[in-house]
Amino acid sequence: MNIDNNQLLRFTTAGSVDDGKSTLIGRLLYDSKSIFQDQINAVENSSKQKGLESIDLAMFTDGLRDEREQGITIDVAYRYFTTPKRKFIIADTPGHIQYTRNMVTGASTANVALILIDARHGVIEQTRRHAFIASLLNIPHIIVCVNKMDLVDYDEQVYNKILRDFEEFASKMLTRDITFIPMSALDGDNVVHRSEHMSWFQGAPLLYTLETLHISSDLNKLDFRFPVQTVIRPQLKGFEDYRGYAGRLSSGVVRKGDEITALPSGFTSKVASIHLGDQEVDEAFAPMSVAITLVDDIDVARGDMLVRSNNVPELSQEFDIMMCWLHDQPSLPRKKYKIMHANNEQVCIIKDKVYKIDIQSLKRMDTPEEFQMNEIGRVTLKISKALMIDRYRENRMTGSVILVDEQTHETIAAGMIVEVRVLVTEFLNR
Repeated sequence: MNIDNNQLLRFTTAGSVDDGKSTLIGRLLYDSKSIFQDQINAVENSSKQKGLESIDLAMFTDGLRDEREQGITIDVAYRYFTTPKRKFIIADTPGHIQYTRNMVTGASTANVALILIDARHGVIEQTRRHAFIASLLNIPHIIVCVNKMDLVDYDEQVYNKILRDFEEFASKMLTRDITFIPMSALDGDNVVHRSEHMSWFQGAPLLYTLETLHISSDLNKLDFRFPVQTVIRPQLKGFEDYRGYAGRLSSGVVRKGDEITALPSGFTSKVASIHLGDQEVDEAFAPMSVAITLVDDIDVARGDMLVRSNNVPELSQEFDIMMCWLHDQPSLPRKKYKIMHANNEQVCIIKDKVYKIDIQSLKRMDTPEEFQMNEIGRVTLKISKALMIDRYRENRMTGSVILVDEQTHETIAAGMIVEVRVLVTEFLNR
């Protein structure tokens, strides 16, 4: 299999408290030699001060003082490492129910979710909850890490029962690419190197699985979406008439000569040139950041979106989202919030509360009065000005929104677009 050495894979960890998430990442970094020697020395000294006989691998990721003192993960800890085959960004997310919002933010851009299961306890409520959130966030790949196999004598029957239980629950989810790996993060079995204690397992260890996982098809290559971030007018000699529209492709591919439509105006033109830095290229694809010039001088500004003329998003002022409430103050009826979508900012209100999800049972609770921190549910938003949107299942970049308090400028909620309520079609008639 050919792997692009520059390809970036983002993965997140999820699991119940003390399932060994931080220890697993610490082992992954330690055994793959992705940690500087001074960091290793510091953790070794800290481990000795705590009276431990061996190095505490979890300390490589538990960066907050409260995390180290309590031995738990509270905030999302991001770590970066590289192997000869791939670059990685890790989001180590908390296992506690009260930090559900942190898992949502850490997993929102992930290609892969590592769901840890303690081999002694099997599939528990928190396992189902994290698998449900991973499915809700449309994470393309799930790797189920059956950890602490050393504490069940590396029993194959224990592993097989967990596999069957998880598959039974996962059959109700939309995620289809699920891989299972039995391991011991503490001892290193099947993390970077194959385990000598589990010869019955014929699969690859975790690092090899991450290095060779096919993620190129995770990106939406069909729907060209180019939110304009800024307009470039150099006013320099040789560039007197240059007018470039700069931004990052959210999805799809664009080539010179393609016919495009600028939204929300609906005016059409063709791509005259594409610049990647100071080089002109014939095509660009997500998630490249480029500047695009058009054949015609049409009015395009920040917040507009360039799309292919025969493949346009929906223009809507009212749509439903699955929302995770992130703030300690509850939601208020008819309160105005700033909504941020791609490079666009508008004002919105929560028009209707459709239902709330009981994070314990994953059942729907009808017509909630308000949303508290960490709660997830479906609501209808009404926007002051129409946005160019896709459903989250079809496009994670143009299908997600953030709500911000207008007074404090704090992020209060994150949402995934699930259904369009009111479709605006004026631009189609131009």
